[in-house]
Amino acid sequence: MTYLSPLGYLLGVEGAALLRGMRDGTGDRAYVEARIAEIRALLADPTLRDNAGLDAVPGNIDTAEVYDEWAAHYDGANSMIELEQPLVREILAALPVGTALDAACGTGRHAGYLAGLGHRVIGVDANARMLAVAEAKLPELDLRRGPLEALPLDADSVDLVVCALALCHAPDLAAVFAEFARVLRPGGHLVVSDPHQVLSCLRPTLPRAAGPDGRRSILVEYHRPLSAYLTAALPLGFQLRHCAEPHAPRPERTAVRPPMPTEVSWELLDQVPDAATVAMDVPSIVLLHLQLPAA
Repeated sequence: MTYLSPLGYLLGVEGAALLRGMRDGTGDRAYVEARIAEIRALLADPTLRDNAGLDAVPGNIDTAEVYDEWAAHYDGANSMIELEQPLVREILAALPVGTALDAACGTGRHAGYLAGLGHRVIGVDANARMLAVAEAKLPELDLRRGPLEALPLDADSVDLVVCALALCHAPDLAAVFAEFARVLRPGGHLVVSDPHQVLSCLRPTLPRAAGPDGRRSILVEYHRPLSAYLTAALPLGFQLRHCAEPHAPRPERTAVRPPMPTEVSWELLDQVPDAATVAMDVPSIVLLHLQLPAA
């Protein structure tokens, strides 16, 4: 059971901002006093004081249910995709054309780009609704349903694997990387992006729909340090070609502070914009380009 408190989350953001300011040398006396004053104001805010928060159950909802909900609007505005997509495509554009696998392809955003580069593209995803969106957009592509841990491809069948923002849903990272190594030909390339562990510890934990027992749910995700990806990949023979941990650009502030949300949500950050700007200035994604040795 996890207790999700809007007040608790905002106090956590303020605390992270205080620690960052002190550690980075940017937190002068005025900054620290402003954070303390804001903390006092949050504690006195009647909306927050009277909001008891809610209990939520990790694992009371699974990844498939969440992606069923996301499928229809997954291609909408998304700050993480806006950061990740051009960086991944910069790597892809420099690689030789061949047969490419978009693993956990979702709605096909990287698959379509790969096809435009001239690759023969195979897209695989475990979620039927996400694949349906991809099929409607890209009817000419070879799209297949299957999990990352058991890709529906022959061994040594592709020259490139892309897996974008999906490994956080995989409980067994070693099994997934073993599948990537199995389907890649000698000399093949692997490009992986994933939400960064540091950002994941700071962003709101969102309550999802109620589970079978009527209690609100939390989607279980697996946020790992950079070393976990390398520990899974390097023993399989992968060699590291590029690694990046980019920060998201700072969001524009709203002109008028919106009403206080009643649940933990991204909109809470608008209540403490100065603290959020400092606390959330952390790596947003991890990006890896790996390659198997040539035969």
